[in-house]
Amino acid sequence: MADRRLQVFHAVAKHLSFTKAAETLFMTQPAVTFQIKQLEEHLGTRLFDRAQGRISLTPAGIVALEYAERILGLSEELDRRLKEMGGHAAGPLLIGASMTIGEYVLPQLIGKFKARFPAVMPTLFVGNSEAVQDRVAERSLDLGFIEGDSHRSTLLSELCCEDELQVVCAPSHPLANEAFALPSSLMQHPYINREAGSGTREVIDHYLQKAGVTPESLNAVVELGSPEAIKGLVATGLGFAIMSRVIAAKELQLGQLAQIPLQPRLLRNFSVVYLKERFHSRLAAGFLAFAKEQLAAAQRLAA
Repeated sequence: MADRRLQVFHAVAKHLSFTKAAETLFMTQPAVTFQIKQLEEHLGTRLFDRAQGRISLTPAGIVALEYAERILGLSEELDRRLKEMGGHAAGPLLIGASMTIGEYVLPQLIGKFKARFPAVMPTLFVGNSEAVQDRVAERSLDLGFIEGDSHRSTLLSELCCEDELQVVCAPSHPLANEAFALPSSLMQHPYINREAGSGTREVIDHYLQKAGVTPESLNAVVELGSPEAIKGLVATGLGFAIMSRVIAAKELQLGQLAQIPLQPRLLRNFSVVYLKERFHSRLAAGFLAFAKEQLAAAQRLAA
């Protein structure tokens, strides 16, 4: 429904390539070039600098991209809202999730939701909590599930459920014989940490500081952005990690890893975030209600 010239501009600006934009939009490159020329003439300014076979956004192009994303996002919301008013329970559902939720919690929920509503087309983006919030803020996601709480003024945050983080180590590790782990005792062992920007890392750092242990005092030997990679390193005996108990469930059953609760317990929230001013579609609201119901049921079973 949005101006075709704006859609073409957005594609070129995102790819910084006329050729890739043409492929994405199923257009010829001359047609893409023509649309950009038309838009530049309409706006009375250049949107791209072209030099040595490369293109970049001009200052005007940077401003135009910001507005294009907002306009295209509102156009999609209008289409979706009118379809919902007509009784059509279908269409794209754009979900983002941080690593733990996206890899170990949401796939089953999305599968169940899709089975109930076959005409819905879910798309799941998985990244750290910072990246998920970035995409929600720029309107490329309907909902974002993150670890911890959001502190962004443009986003609303709702609690979904509670999650417990515990120490994970190889069965041969000295910590594996302990009934629980005190924060002060963790400084004695090599530590495998999550990457900066991770919601899990933020929660762990806050927990340690509250317990009187500075995160820098831990003997961090590796930083990784993948829970699977962390589990693999932990299993070698290189060090311990702190992660959600849902991540290591399979390895615990197989005896490949040991899990030790922290004392005091380390609990965090799983939250969902969305834009304050964005229309909350019936589809997005329906999935959110479904996810909350399923997560609450799983939490009761684990208790």
